[in-house]
Amino acid sequence: MNNRSRGTAYNNGAVPFSFSPAGFTSSLRSRLSDTMSDSPHAAGCRSAVSDDRNLPDTDLLTPLTIRGVTFRNRIVVSPMCQYCAANGMADDWHLVHLGSRAAGGAGLVFVEATAVAPEGRITPGDLGIWSDAHAEPLARIAAFVTRMGAVPGIQLAHAGRKASCRLPWEGGGQLALAAGGWNTLAPSAVPFAETDRPPTALDEAGIRAVIEHFKAAATRAVKAGFRVIELHAAHGYLMHEFLSPLSNRRTDRYGGSLENRTRIVLETAAALRAVVPPELPLFVRISATDWVEGGWDLPQSVALAKALKPLGVDLIDCSSGALVPSAKIPVGKGYQVPFADTIREQACIMTGAVGLITDAHQADEVVTSGSADLVFIAREMMREPYWALKAQQALNQEPSWPTQYGYAVKRRT
Repeated sequence: MNNRSRGTAYNNGAVPFSFSPAGFTSSLRSRLSDTMSDSPHAAGCRSAVSDDRNLPDTDLLTPLTIRGVTFRNRIVVSPMCQYCAANGMADDWHLVHLGSRAAGGAGLVFVEATAVAPEGRITPGDLGIWSDAHAEPLARIAAFVTRMGAVPGIQLAHAGRKASCRLPWEGGGQLALAAGGWNTLAPSAVPFAETDRPPTALDEAGIRAVIEHFKAAATRAVKAGFRVIELHAAHGYLMHEFLSPLSNRRTDRYGGSLENRTRIVLETAAALRAVVPPELPLFVRISATDWVEGGWDLPQSVALAKALKPLGVDLIDCSSGALVPSAKIPVGKGYQVPFADTIREQACIMTGAVGLITDAHQADEVVTSGSADLVFIAREMMREPYWALKAQQALNQEPSWPTQYGYAVKRRT
């Protein structure tokens, strides 16, 4: 019998976290060195995240508690850009889009990649949270998602060299300055596409400013009612650009070695943990591999995850690719799940799996196999806002319809 009332709790040391730049660099070096060693603790370690493997009743529909937040199931509405905001402001589209997925039974509903600064938008239609005014309509969304029984989350992002693009249905590609585009920022003056304008390489003052933008955005997000904060360090955007040697050509302390290339991500995560209350989870989305020889790869991702955990990061959201246009990605059903499995096992940290996970039984297997703690659903959620309710039915549980629908549509015995 499935005991769905029994959730799995992960505290991960939910105590007040303080970030001190002094001493951070020296401790960073030792943590990253440890992760790349041949120590028996470098792989196959046992930690709280292995508990689910010993609980046969733990599946896609089992509640999960991380720090002080409980998710009613392991189903996540992945951040999905809508490209329809005006000056970064959320509107009724975003409320209905996200609210319907919360009413549709998901456990965690993420707002799309939300820019921490105007120049950090992918397109002029991206959401933003660089002012208090931006937080007001987002707070309405967070309140409604909560009312529907889901947990509201937000993904904080900076697009780096991939900013200033046309809307996807207008062809994508870089937006000319004369057409409303803007100059982009990156770790090095290396454009994403050969025809793009070279980005401006950030100096250390610029890096400090970016981190402050993320801190301010997280503070606003928490005040607006979001219960999960995610740092976007994937898909070729600014944080990922620092991680990969393909886009990071720096020779200072933010480039070159693994320690240096991961520095901004670790510093930003630590800064976020310092302003996100200890009872709220902090996630980081990464591209586990660039799918290009000589680029960012899975062993480096494991090392990064190991370094993020003691900073108070609770879960690694495991995607891949999108750093360079030439990557050859072997897309297939659940093709990124092994990344979540490996990082979960070797870094002893919770993970989320994403990428062509389309049906309930497939998603359930991700959890029951111990490959990941959460399953992020994107395009299938676009096609079917009530995917989670249908998953409940497919897995032999009575769908938890909203009261306004349930009295009419629940199955009759």
